[in-house]
Amino acid sequence: MSVLICGSMAYDHIMVFPDQFKNHILPEKVHMINVSFLVPDMRREFGGCAGNISYNLNLLDDSLALPMATVGKDFDSYAYWMDKKGMDRSYITIIDDAFTGQAFITTDLDDNQITAFHPGAMNESHQNKVTDAKGCKLGIISPDGRDGMLQHAEQFAEAGIPFIFDPGQGMPMFSGEELSQFIEKATWVTVNDYEWQMMQDKSGLTASQITEQVDALIVTRGGDGSIIYTKDKQIEIPCVKPEAINDPTGCGDAYRAGLLYGLVNDMDWVTTGKIASLMGSIKIAKHGTQNHSFTLDEFKTQFVNEFSYKF
Repeated sequence: MSVLICGSMAYDHIMVFPDQFKNHILPEKVHMINVSFLVPDMRREFGGCAGNISYNLNLLDDSLALPMATVGKDFDSYAYWMDKKGMDRSYITIIDDAFTGQAFITTDLDDNQITAFHPGAMNESHQNKVTDAKGCKLGIISPDGRDGMLQHAEQFAEAGIPFIFDPGQGMPMFSGEELSQFIEKATWVTVNDYEWQMMQDKSGLTASQITEQVDALIVTRGGDGSIIYTKDKQIEIPCVKPEAINDPTGCGDAYRAGLLYGLVNDMDWVTTGKIASLMGSIKIAKHGTQNHSFTLDEFKTQFVNEFSYKF
């Protein structure tokens, strides 16, 4: 009954610049920019798509998530966090001469962001093999090293393990032909609305053409909810109003954990989509991607309060 979650593990360094970037960037000098921002506030969070999805799925059922990722020599504090939260590390591979993926995110008072990302050990994700994980009912390929994503799709397909293709921020790494090949191998595809437009532009495929090849295409639309396209219908999933909007980072990963939970438990698409929507709503109320928490009973109560039925 396990779910193999292939993707990145990363440290997110989140900094706040107590001013506006536009006050310090001279438009006529952008060809020779040399700017320093003083950021008195900083926090470091545990992140990466595989880490975030696994954390969220673990909240729903701590027997399901098997994250598969390559990490660096600086992974000790993340490993301690995973152990503390009961997250499986069986398929986390340490690359001794690399750093764990690192995101450096600076936000100004207008919510503009400047981000630098160092992939580090992610580039070695192809060292992990899907076939090394035993007893998986299904899986997901989320953003990771390019070679790893390509090879893991091939390995899932050859092993007959259904999987979600979730290209996310990794989509620019692939040509239209490569995206089409991912879709051909996948069982489900999930993207946000921006990524969906990019996928259409690069592959030339429409929603109906994709659902001829997969069981469902799931497109998230932020505050407008999500749409699940199947071969015979479109299902509108409403957005769940959050208690507060504090940090959207990681909401998509929480949503995907909800999808995986519904799929592994053979739930219908309406209920699966609503579980995913509620997961995203809970996450957005907390800063960071792995700082929210609940019991399954608490989640079920929130689900009933929101949708007026039990799953």
